[in-house]
Amino acid sequence: MYRALAVFRIVLLLNGIALNFVRRDNFEHPAWGTVAVVVMVLWTAFAVWAYAARRRRVPVLLIADLAVAIGLMLASPLIKGEGLQATVPGFWVAATLLAWAIHWHWKGGLIASGLITLTDVLIRNEITQTNYGNIFLLMIGGPIVGYLAESIQRMATERDRAERAAAVATERARLARAAHDGVLQVLALVKRKGAELGGEGVELARLAGDQESALRALIRQQDALVQASSDTTRDLTSAIEECGAGRSLEVSVVTPGTPVLLPATMVEELLAVVGACLDNVAVHVGELASAWVFLEDLPSSVVISVRDEGPGIPEGRLDQAVDEGRLGISESIRGRLSDLGGQADLDTGAHGTEWELTVPKP
Repeated sequence: MYRALAVFRIVLLLNGIALNFVRRDNFEHPAWGTVAVVVMVLWTAFAVWAYAARRRRVPVLLIADLAVAIGLMLASPLIKGEGLQATVPGFWVAATLLAWAIHWHWKGGLIASGLITLTDVLIRNEITQTNYGNIFLLMIGGPIVGYLAESIQRMATERDRAERAAAVATERARLARAAHDGVLQVLALVKRKGAELGGEGVELARLAGDQESALRALIRQQDALVQASSDTTRDLTSAIEECGAGRSLEVSVVTPGTPVLLPATMVEELLAVVGACLDNVAVHVGELASAWVFLEDLPSSVVISVRDEGPGIPEGRLDQAVDEGRLGISESIRGRLSDLGGQADLDTGAHGTEWELTVPKP
């Protein structure tokens, strides 16, 4: 706002110089009129510099600003003589009024408006319709601009606070996802192995299961916090179209061709799931294999299919991987979909492997 005020000051100064040049015949003391205009130029240059830095916006500066404006108004009858129609500074004093309104809000605007208006009334022999209109605008302009400035500053403060909260929530969600991919898998493994050991292992398995459930609940809460603290959306269509970039796989992508706008956090999770599916293709079928990704935009849900033409997953292989502690599919794919409120269906055999990932729209 102070940068805008600086531009406004310069515009008002140029207007004041032009008007005083046109009305130079109204000066009884042209030399003093020239001095007044020079004072306006010098003070404008100083004010633009002074208000540019927060540390210089002290009460002394604003009081001096108002004093210069009022001083030039009081000098106008001496410079122009009796029958004053327009002061030497003219609308130039409005810059001072706005400075007070921005700095001290509606109260500052009201005080500056009152003092400038009172000065304008005292130096005139009569109040005409034109003078009254200018005085009225000065009187109501200060409080109104001050109120608006206060509202804008309050909204800016609230926006900054919301952005900081969103950043904190996003970082918490990122850490929670790291736990999802690491700690959560270990807890699941301990729960399974502990039950097989018997004895104290059963109690250990029970505790691990409780902690796994608690950690899942925490992850869902953090994801909900991110979504509630940010209205940021992202186009899933364009994101999916880039999922094959940087991979040795030959990835063919089919999308609706229209934007599918979802919360950015949801899009990031879906991309991570698709990435995990493609990683499995590269590991189990081959880095030069072909894969297909299909995106469907349904009225109440989004469906992503990831398919390959490999040998398929042998029966019982997934359960064996879980028993061995390799929980990539159960957590990186199904776990993520579960956290989003969706599901991951697997179809595998000699014809290849296809994951159908379904998530409801928020």
